[in-house]
Amino acid sequence: MTLAGARSPQLLQIVRFALVGGVNTATFYGFYLALHPWMPYFAAYTLAFVLSMIGSFFLNTYFTYRTRPTWRKFLLFPLTNLTNYVVTSVGVYALVEWAGMNDKIAPLAAAAAAIPFTYLLSRRILVPTAGTDTAAGPEPERTSRAHADA
Repeated sequence: MTLAGARSPQLLQIVRFALVGGVNTATFYGFYLALHPWMPYFAAYTLAFVLSMIGSFFLNTYFTYRTRPTWRKFLLFPLTNLTNYVVTSVGVYALVEWAGMNDKIAPLAAAAAAIPFTYLLSRRILVPTAGTDTAAGPEPERTSRAHADA
């Protein structure tokens, strides 16, 4: 891999996504452990998932994809996590109930399986392709060269 390839925008975006994913996983897991003593594991899992998803939206819009958060994106963002939720929920249930895994570890194992799906779907929602998200307005990350040539 060349140095230029190592600095490609998409590769840097994937690295930022992984960093946000680590922060989001830690946030989710902290919420899960804090809630677990007061409610059944699956209720704690679900509430922790929702709370961490809100943080994930803002981290992904500002840091990962460098795009402007909008109400439209905020309302669509849970759709990107629906696949994550289904994959991880089925995984948590199967690991705890069928495989006998500890209910404090199962959410971490299930989350690993959902990472590729979450990246692709969140990118599709948060980063508009040319001509598909004109209502959101221009994205904030533009090169300054266009302004210099004007």
